[in-house]
Formats: sequence, structure tokens, C-alpha cells
Amino acid sequence: MRVFANPVGAGTLWFDNLATADGIPVAYDPQARAFVPSPPYCANRDRIGCNWIAPEAGAFCRSCAMTQLAPDPSIANAIPNWAQTEAAKRWVLDNLGRWHWFRPEDPGARPVFHMLAEGPTPVSMGHAEGVVTISVAEVDPILLTTRREALQEPYRTMIGHMRHEIAHMLWWRLSLRQDFLDAFRNKFGDERMDYQLSLRSHYENGPPADWKQYYLTSYASAHPHEDWAETTAHLLHLTDIADSFVATGLSSRQIPDSGWDPYSEPDAERLIHTAAMLTVGVNHVNRSMGLSDLYPFVLSNHARQKLAFVHGWLRRGALGL
Repeated sequence: MRVFANPVGAGTLWFDNLATADGIPVAYDPQARAFVPSPPYCANRDRIGCNWIAPEAGAFCRSCAMTQLAPDPSIANAIPNWAQTEAAKRWVLDNLGRWHWFRPEDPGARPVFHMLAEGPTPVSMGHAEGVVTISVAEVDPILLTTRREALQEPYRTMIGHMRHEIAHMLWWRLSLRQDFLDAFRNKFGDERMDYQLSLRSHYENGPPADWKQYYLTSYASAHPHEDWAETTAHLLHLTDIADSFVATGLSSRQIPDSGWDPYSEPDAERLIHTAAMLTVGVNHVNRSMGLSDLYPFVLSNHARQKLAFVHGWLRRGALGL
């Protein structure tokens, strides 16, 4: 994620800012990728802290307009949890916008979001025909840690959920192209195999013993759809880690040049290699504070090939190139 110029004075702004350091209200324009001082604010600004502009006064911003169902406010912590969930959505949508996904120039369908709070019954997150269902309760740190440990996942965050579930929607969009389907099945396998049966087998029997040679995560081995979603999420992780590293002015011998833009990098292998090497250093910094690794994954050759495949399609897919 970039670091942004202050439109009304000195200093910089971060993606989630609602005001400058001097307290002057500002909002983010996702089309210009810049903050502006006096726009029509999103109708959700006061309710959930949305900092994006709206097309007109009283309207929702581009991101909030994609939310068809909001959580039940009578459920404890539903609104603050929703606010954090929408912030994660805006971050991921802006990432994807760097490759023209879901912007005005993108001629395809946008995702529709069902943001649900959890009562006594847990919410099953997922995607079905363009609809992304998200449990806003997953921003709760205790619940998140409990589920991460129960599922033996090294990484689980709301941004991660957004990237994974939106990845399913991206596959749905791309699957309208036969050339994509043919290439996908050659690289990931035939997604027409029984999905529920595959998941049940995964949860009952676990992943294959050699899954680390072929997949980024054990869950990716469950079915080609999940392999795509996990791989796509990881491509977004790695690209944005590299972009954020450069944007904050950090330097490394791994960076190709001073003006390098990871989202504009056409060479998938160079992008993946550079980002992976940067994570090694950042992981080391995290350990100095007794924190878990920022990116606790090892990229096998098969995983790198799949990441490169996804990179090629995401860079060209939104505009149908």
C-alpha cells in the first residue's frame, strides 16, 4: 500500500486516515488514488469510519455500495467489528484496483458482500456466484486466535479472508473464458471434481504427506478451487508486502531499482523472488519483538509456478486483455 500526500499541508497520510495530523478532515478518492480535502463523504463515514469519497452527498462510496447485507446491530460488537471488516475490504479492493479490478474501467461484475455478525451459530464464510459472505466476528482477536489454532493455520487475518474469498469471485469472473479454464485445469487440476466430498476428505484425513512440495498451505490441497484461492491470496500478500516496503522508504539490495513498482512489474518471477526475500528480513525484525513471522510460508517451485500463473491472469484479466 502506498503512503499518500497530504492535500492541505505538509506531511503524509496513511490509507485509513480520516483526518490530517492537524485534524483537518480528508477522504480517499480510489479513482485518483489520492486524498482530497472537501469531497462528498461516504454515508458510512460517521457510522463505521469509512474514509472514502462518495459520488454525491448522502451516497455510499464504491466499496460500501458493494455491501448488500450489513450485520445485525443488536448482536454484541457487530458495528465495531463491521467497521474493521469494511476497512480490510477497502484495503484489498484498492490493491486489486492497481490491476484495474472493480474500477469504472473494469467492464465485469463486482462482488456483492454479505457482512454477517455471529450469534450462537457461527457464520460460514465463502463465495457463491459473485456473493462473498464474511463473518465480521473474525476481527475479534480472541476468536481469531482460537480458530487459527483449532485449524492449525499459521496465518489468519481479516485482510487474508478478504483476499481469499474475493479470489474465488475472481475465478468466477475469469472462468467465463475458455482459455482461462483450459490453462487453469492444466495447472491446478479439474475443479469439476466434487467440492463437498473433497473438503470432507480433507478435514477427515488431512492433507497428503507431500503437500508442501505442491501447495502453499495444507488447505490448498483440498480442492483446485481452494488451491486457486489460497495462491491468489498469497500473490496479493506478497505484492502488497513489497509495495508497502517500497512505499515507506525502506531499502534493500533485493529491490530491482529505486522507482520499482511491484504492481507494474511484468516479470512474475522477479516479483515473487523479490517479495519472498523481503519477507525473510521482515520476519527477522518481527522476531526481535517476540512476534510471529509476518509471512510464515515457504515457496516451493510448484507454488512459485502457480503464483506466476495467477499473476499473469490478474494483471490482464480485468480488462479482458
